[in-house]
Amino acid sequence: MNAQIILVMIIGFAEGIAVGAGLVAFLSVLGIIPRLTQITKTRHLIKFYEWAIIVGAVTASWLSLRNPILGLPKILMVPVGLLAGIFIGMLAAALTEVLNVLPILTKRIGFIDKILLLLMAIVLGKIFGSLFHWTVFVDGGF
Repeated sequence: MNAQIILVMIIGFAEGIAVGAGLVAFLSVLGIIPRLTQITKTRHLIKFYEWAIIVGAVTASWLSLRNPILGLPKILMVPVGLLAGIFIGMLAAALTEVLNVLPILTKRIGFIDKILLLLMAIVLGKIFGSLFHWTVFVDGGF
């Protein structure tokens, strides 16, 4: 093998280790997974959450290197996107809960009595932003 190819392989492996260690540190230091299981009352399934994250990360990494074409109908992508969105939303909610971001934000901007309005603005903004992105930029327009 060429020395340049070996160097790229070593750098790529080192970057993967660094990103993986950062993700594990982020999830473990902030305690997101235990808090997520506490919120959803599924503490007895914590091992499944951990394995789901590990398998998901490894599978996504492998798929990103392979660039597969599944050839499935678009309608089957709806449940996959829905489940991915639910997971990301729950993870973001757990992170927000752990860091107490929203209570601090509402106190600072004087919005303490309208926290539900703030949450709805965040949720609706995320929904409409995602729909706009997928319909305009990914699908090529309406």
